[in-house]
Amino acid sequence: MNLQSTKIAILGGGNIGTAIARGLVRAGTIPANNITLTRRNVSKISELSTLGINVTDNNQFAVSNSDIIILAVLPSQLLPLIDTLKGTIKKDKHIIVSVVSAFSILEMNQRIENQAVIIRAMPNIAASVGESMTCLSSNTGDESQLEKVKNIFDEVGSTLIIPENLMSSATILGACGIAFFMRYIRAASQGGIQVGFHAAEAQFIAAQTARGATSLLLESGNHPEREIDKVTTPMGCTIAGLNEMEHNGLSSALIKGIVLSFNEINKLK
Repeated sequence: MNLQSTKIAILGGGNIGTAIARGLVRAGTIPANNITLTRRNVSKISELSTLGINVTDNNQFAVSNSDIIILAVLPSQLLPLIDTLKGTIKKDKHIIVSVVSAFSILEMNQRIENQAVIIRAMPNIAASVGESMTCLSSNTGDESQLEKVKNIFDEVGSTLIIPENLMSSATILGACGIAFFMRYIRAASQGGIQVGFHAAEAQFIAAQTARGATSLLLESGNHPEREIDKVTTPMGCTIAGLNEMEHNGLSSALIKGIVLSFNEINKLK
């Protein structure tokens, strides 16, 4: 797929839609003027026009001038949006990519009624800085269509193709997960302030340390405990801190939070 000539419409200029748009422009492979971002209140996204992105409140116009349609609205807005686009989406022209949680490919296809190619994607807001974790799934049976979409999301981070029945799980672990890790960094920063650092210094140390831990795991493929063992000496301060955190439910709280979020996802429709 020639990304240079690909035209993308992102319908929904909220946090995830703008993150994808910014990330694609940052990557530089797709020209900014090949990206159209929509929002009902277009003034909310007008600043993105300074990047060269087309901004509009006209979804039909955006779809008509695109090859890839990324649906990035709230779950409650998805089906009404599809209803307004039925006459504009062309089966032989468009690939539809939904980043909306809770709705299956089958549910969307039944609504569109023309059996258009639909691929589900679950990126996160780190797409804006080229560090998204995006999970993709498709039931079209056409690997080339899925590969086209994968190539686009490879521009804004890492991708993983998964079965569609795991998309809700991917939403929690990959998309909601950004917030979970942010909360850890915030807590670590607060601890850093208590032991002597100024707020900005504590946040910088905590965030860079989290980045380092992530890089170690991604590059080595090791289990986290293997890396933990390298810094936990007998009777040392690291194991003392880890044990105190576990006594107070660190791992348990994280697991319970992930499972609870998963159980809530279908209530979003």
